[in-house]
Amino acid sequence: MHCGREFSAAEIADLCATVAWLPGLPRQELAATLCEHLAWFTLSGTPKIHACQEFLERLQAAGLLELPPLRPARPARPARPDRPERLLPAVEPIDEAPIHGPLQALGPVRLEIVRETMLAAQWDALVARWHPLGFQGAFGYRLRYFITADDRRLGCLLLAGAARAVAVRDRWIGWTVQARRANVPRVVNNSRFLIFPHVRVAHLASHVLGQLARRTRADWLDHWGFEPLLLETFVDPRHHAGTCYRAAGWQLLGTTSGRGLARPGQSYHSTPRQVWVKPLTLDCRASLCAAQGSPRP
Repeated sequence: MHCGREFSAAEIADLCATVAWLPGLPRQELAATLCEHLAWFTLSGTPKIHACQEFLERLQAAGLLELPPLRPARPARPARPDRPERLLPAVEPIDEAPIHGPLQALGPVRLEIVRETMLAAQWDALVARWHPLGFQGAFGYRLRYFITADDRRLGCLLLAGAARAVAVRDRWIGWTVQARRANVPRVVNNSRFLIFPHVRVAHLASHVLGQLARRTRADWLDHWGFEPLLLETFVDPRHHAGTCYRAAGWQLLGTTSGRGLARPGQSYHSTPRQVWVKPLTLDCRASLCAAQGSPRP
């Protein structure tokens, strides 16, 4: 029990496994990630980051996990009245001129990893504006892409950490609870996929998804230090049929139940989502079922 929250042994085991998989994150961002995973929020919906940090320190004192070292505070810079304060540049507006026609007419379509802070801010703003689910930020492992052709931006794509437990996915993989705890970071979720509304090009979405499957392992290894084995995504059938995923070779496993645990003692109900997966290796299920030998980044 900590700050009114009672943790089960399974939740503590999942928490310790997640900490072990995220050794490079600052403690505050680590706590924010875990609050999302544990659905640990205040009544207003704010993550209980401070309480989570305290709980992590208790677990570390008990020898159950090892937190990343505290980062030294940066010394305050002396005021320089002779130099005006540097302002961040405004987010660059995007050209919303209609883009129609065949895929071949676009020229080479590319996925460009978003690394710079200002480009990430623009990516966030565009997805928040146009994606049906909006966007309020991503924690933990994530990788943003812009979809481009020449100097034009066509859309946005996000890879992030996988859902901890999905019944149809977990049955398809066939892993044990222990293997899932050890290897769920090897599953990566395509949590946002947006083609801008002014871009109407047949087969563009499946073409992008094909590129994504071919380069995810290398991009993730370069950015995070280990290779994923499986891509997953969830599609709301009220808005999309998943046609582009099917065309790109993804497999439909079934649907979610539409039920889940929001907070202890509180459940939620939502529209069931289609669960699609794309193996990134031929033996991905066997590798995910191996409880031992999961590499650490």
